[in-house]
Amino acid sequence: MTDNCDKPLTGKIALVAGATRGAGRAIAVELGAAGATVYVTGRTTRERVSEVGRPTETIEETAELVTRAGGEGIAVPTDHLEAERVRALVERIDREQGRLDVLVNDVWGGNRLLDFHTPVWELDLERGLRMLDLGVKTHLITSALALPLLVRRPGGLVVEVTDGTAESNRKPRENFYYDLAKNAPIRMAYLLAEELKQVGGTAVAVTPGFLRSEEMLDGFGITEKNWRDGIKIERHFALSETPVYLGRGVAALVADPERERWAGQALSSGLLAKEYGVTDVDGSRPDVWAYMAAEAAAPGTEIPMDGYR
Repeated sequence: MTDNCDKPLTGKIALVAGATRGAGRAIAVELGAAGATVYVTGRTTRERVSEVGRPTETIEETAELVTRAGGEGIAVPTDHLEAERVRALVERIDREQGRLDVLVNDVWGGNRLLDFHTPVWELDLERGLRMLDLGVKTHLITSALALPLLVRRPGGLVVEVTDGTAESNRKPRENFYYDLAKNAPIRMAYLLAEELKQVGGTAVAVTPGFLRSEEMLDGFGITEKNWRDGIKIERHFALSETPVYLGRGVAALVADPERERWAGQALSSGLLAKEYGVTDVDGSRPDVWAYMAAEAAAPGTEIPMDGYR
């Protein structure tokens, strides 16, 4: 017999929008490991590849990983810029489950559009607007259409996934449009928390640290086995983390009966790890955002990384 202490999310229904790879996939799998039924969405399937162009990472595979972890994974191909597709997705969840307990907004796919350290007047407008579509408009559409089902029962949770803490994102990011795309989910979580508290729900934003996603590893020309070689390229990579780290933190947050105390806040993977006692796959607790904050507070000082992993 399964011990519900080991699977605290048994009976819970989650939607992870943007679960093809990276943090979204890991969050879906860890929710499944805690017993949840998880609908996983994205545009890349075994029959069709999205504009991101990574055919080896599919939502079907994510769903299989969720089920293998101990939950139930259900893959639903969805372009979250198409309101009718999202509406059909929510109607299916309602028809099959009659409830939605957790919405994770992790849709992105805009890394290929990034032009670093370039002023806005030199950036391609269409590339910039596409970034906002992928990172902001998708989240808006999904929340607007999924929240009527989520608020049907008290206790619903929205998790907005972004890049950067509220503190770190006060400084300009590397690209005008990227800055807007990654600050917007933090504000969305704040606003949604204010509205959801009226019906017994809440919302938070979460961010990984220096994420060793599939795409990031490929960009560095390394694999998970030799990831430390990336430190030669970027020293902060010494504090990098696998997607599992944030996934474990989010699963622990979802299972926390007192999670309302985090309402409207932006939570890093490092903070979640310390709060809930989770670790990355190697047993460490990296916190690159705390390290970078310490660096910023003491310019010119070489701060040891030992205390941040």
